[in-house]
Amino acid sequence: MKKIKSVIVILVCVLSVTGCTSSQSKTEESSVTQACTETAAGTETEAYTETIDPRDMLCKKPVIYLYPKEEQSISVKLDYSGQLTCTYPEYEDGWNVIAKPDGTLTNIKDNREYSYLYWEGVANVNWDMSKGFVVAGSDTARFLQEKLAYMGLTPKEYNEFIVYWLPILQENKYNLITFAGKDYEALAKLTINPEPDSILRIMMLYKPLEEPVEIEEQKLEPFTRSGFTVVEWGGTQVE
Repeated sequence: MKKIKSVIVILVCVLSVTGCTSSQSKTEESSVTQACTETAAGTETEAYTETIDPRDMLCKKPVIYLYPKEEQSISVKLDYSGQLTCTYPEYEDGWNVIAKPDGTLTNIKDNREYSYLYWEGVANVNWDMSKGFVVAGSDTARFLQEKLAYMGLTPKEYNEFIVYWLPILQENKYNLITFAGKDYEALAKLTINPEPDSILRIMMLYKPLEEPVEIEEQKLEPFTRSGFTVVEWGGTQVE
């Protein structure tokens, strides 16, 4: 049995195009699916601790990168406790690709080249936002560059993350940001064959704030790539 290094992180940000937004009605859910198909004061501050009630949350643009040590066929299955609204390439009963060490993927079904595996979905989730970071909208780019690099994303990966999220997050006065891992692992389980040597999964949860709040800072863990490496990032908005 191969020993796997696995770091699973969820970034929770206070705010609102890889992100999760809550589905507040059937109409909104329908429009989300359609869009996916068409695209892709005192001096003391009270401590801020909150556990979000279960909501229908849309996990936006989780993307999965595969970096084998040598070119090989890889199958990826996603056990998602919710409803998938969009996948690219088409998921069906799983993804089957030929992956190169630089991350280039060839989908076996259509023989087309892809940069990563993409999915979105809605699910009822109870996210813990009791620890994290409060970040001014104007500081979003700097914060994401620093934290994503520390957690193990390469410049190519964190730049792709930032160009999707920056236009959204910087519009908020402040964002509450938290990284949580096991909740996401339980929500979206990955089965990959052959088994990877190291896995990094980052899911960003964000919520907008009008004013800064006091919150216990979260301790982050760095990630070391070893052997066949799998990397995933995505995001979700918490109302």
